[in-house]
Amino acid sequence: MDGQSNARPVIIKRKKVVQGGGHHGGAWKVAYADFVTAMMAFFMLMWLLNATTEKQRKGLADYFSPTIPINRISGGGDGAFSGNSVFTEGEMPGNGTMIANAPSASQEKSDGEAGGPSASEAEAQSAEITKALTARSGESMTMERALRHVVTKVTDEGLVIEIFDLDDMPLFDGITSTPQPVTRDIAGLLAEVLSITRNELAVNGHVRSFPITLIDNPAWAMSSARAQVMRTLLQEAGIDSERITRISGFADRKPVTANPMAVRNNRLEVILLRRNR
Repeated sequence: MDGQSNARPVIIKRKKVVQGGGHHGGAWKVAYADFVTAMMAFFMLMWLLNATTEKQRKGLADYFSPTIPINRISGGGDGAFSGNSVFTEGEMPGNGTMIANAPSASQEKSDGEAGGPSASEAEAQSAEITKALTARSGESMTMERALRHVVTKVTDEGLVIEIFDLDDMPLFDGITSTPQPVTRDIAGLLAEVLSITRNELAVNGHVRSFPITLIDNPAWAMSSARAQVMRTLLQEAGIDSERITRISGFADRKPVTANPMAVRNNRLEVILLRRNR
């Protein structure tokens, strides 16, 4: 009995046999997650390119780089789609040099009243006038037909309101400067809409090219005469004559279509001038 109690204990070792190669870590899961994320971002980018306009895409690009405020129209502002930029009044960057050189709100206001809108004000005026013109489109069939002749755009010179001929409805009688009723309707509409601004105006006349070369080309006289008629119609509709600072006739020298003889080239431009223009 004593011999058995002093016996050396027997230790049994069981070796665990692993079948197969076992796992290889979780690195593949991380790589797969990165791949799925990249694919999701790619498809979102494709969707945004297809579902947004050029202006909205620029607003998105500027929104994600708010520390580089290089655009006066859209930038790292309040919204992704063309938010306020650092050039908006009251939102100047916190830089000592920029603050010292930045015009005050009263200076910007006086500049706008003196000669015309600044770049940001021109954009605001463009949106306001376009909205006012669109609001008139549902008033009557006459306004609906008249607004078919009108488009707006912003240029370095200012806000351009372009009035052009349609194939079935010209602005003037033949190759004369006698206005059609639709031209008078448009002039009255513009006088009403332009009353919301106080900046100076310019009127440009353009005509299409004639099919043959003439000894006495009437394009110059006709474009100038039509611009003068529009000036007269605007003044009769209520525009102050002091606001109109320039009347120009460009003949057929600035066509807007590939075909210089196209009817679309018969047009008038009423321009809300920026300052120093």
